[in-house]
Amino acid sequence: MCSLRSQLRRVNLYRAANRLGGTKIALGRDRGDILQALLLNLLFDTRPKGLPPKLVSDDGCHVVIRPIAHVAEKDLVRWVEIRARPIISRTLCASQENLQRKQVGNMLREWDVKFPGQMANMSCALQKAVSSHLMGRGLHPFQTLPATGVADDNGDKAFDDEHLLETTAQGQGW
Repeated sequence: MCSLRSQLRRVNLYRAANRLGGTKIALGRDRGDILQALLLNLLFDTRPKGLPPKLVSDDGCHVVIRPIAHVAEKDLVRWVEIRARPIISRTLCASQENLQRKQVGNMLREWDVKFPGQMANMSCALQKAVSSHLMGRGLHPFQTLPATGVADDNGDKAFDDEHLLETTAQGQGW
């Protein structure tokens, strides 16, 4: 029900933009919504795909922006309360108890309570994705990857220091 409603809403937004001659569409998705989308796609659609702060629509005619993509929901709620603005609820989807989106949202909220700062870390990690450390064949040329003999400035350096490597090996009994 929610995905159908979401698709119909997008169709209407694109049609309205076309009618008005607009090329940009702003959507109010916050950091939690973006992390929910990522986890839903990883867990149920098997793709590491989320909601980027800015993208071009599939037909190439519109730019979709998410101006509050980096803002935590609790900060938005606080701002709305301070500004005395109404909160418009998405009750149709929220009222359905066993939805995957709701379960993932609850999981993220629990994590935020148990591990403060982890939502911000996850959001930051999305901004620093390293394609060579993921498994997508379209992301990196794994089949033709040669050793170059040149250090990568962006590579993992945790064990590059020989002293650190020796100390770690001794401590582990290697």
